[in-house]
Amino acid sequence: MNIQPYLSFEGRAHEAIDFYKSAGGAEVKVVMRFKDAPHEVQARMSPGVGDEVMHACIRIGESDVFVSDGRCGGKATFSGVTLTINAGSDGEADRLFAALGNGGQVTMPMAETFFATCFGMLADKFGVNWMVLNPKS
Repeated sequence: MNIQPYLSFEGRAHEAIDFYKSAGGAEVKVVMRFKDAPHEVQARMSPGVGDEVMHACIRIGESDVFVSDGRCGGKATFSGVTLTINAGSDGEADRLFAALGNGGQVTMPMAETFFATCFGMLADKFGVNWMVLNPKS
């Protein structure tokens, strides 16, 4: 069994993909736009969404994350969902935390905890919640 997060950015997916490429080293595996769907599917779509992202898969580290513009209906909400990055070193954790936090909001600054040599929480500029840590062995 495999569980993959699927994030809907409501019209900002391409921007989010570019952000995760620069901030987290994401690799784009596939991008399908609404205009690439079969004609019978396109007939049921809202006008003007052809160039928006219907489905994409990006790889961050060893994990695939699915991305979409969803219904392109407004502001994306990620309430109740948090993505976690287990970094390989404190330096990597600090770098990822700073990059993901660019334009976002830190909710818990990086600090040592009983379970990690460094741990921090933030919401990135899209509102996606992240925990970044270097776990103690």
